[in-house]
Amino acid sequence: MPVSSNQFTVSPSSGVPIFRQLIDQVLAFIVAGKLKSGDMLPSTREMARSLEINTMTVSKAYSKLESEGVAQRVRGRGMQISTALTKGTLSKRKSEFQNQIEPALHRGRQLGLNDEQILSIIKKLLGGRKP
Repeated sequence: MPVSSNQFTVSPSSGVPIFRQLIDQVLAFIVAGKLKSGDMLPSTREMARSLEINTMTVSKAYSKLESEGVAQRVRGRGMQISTALTKGTLSKRKSEFQNQIEPALHRGRQLGLNDEQILSIIKKLLGGRKP
């Protein structure tokens, strides 16, 4: 299995539902080439145990991935990646990144940060320094 459950992370206080965080990470792994068509996702129980979350949360994420055509259930084996989005075009990768960053920008504005303050944080993160 190219991606194990310990490679996933969740942030309960991020404002993004945990099931959505899992979906976004699976999609990012696909785009990055870490998951390819035919690869298996960690089992629901393994993922829930590793992240210390409810198995129903993982199940909800996997069901959504299945309904979006990204993964398919393989009887007796679990969830398998069915879509090869690896090495997507620059446009697709930018779109995926934008989908990831939009909730963070929204949260920054909720916290009363202006554009300049948000950009300052981003620049520090890009430079490898903590804000």
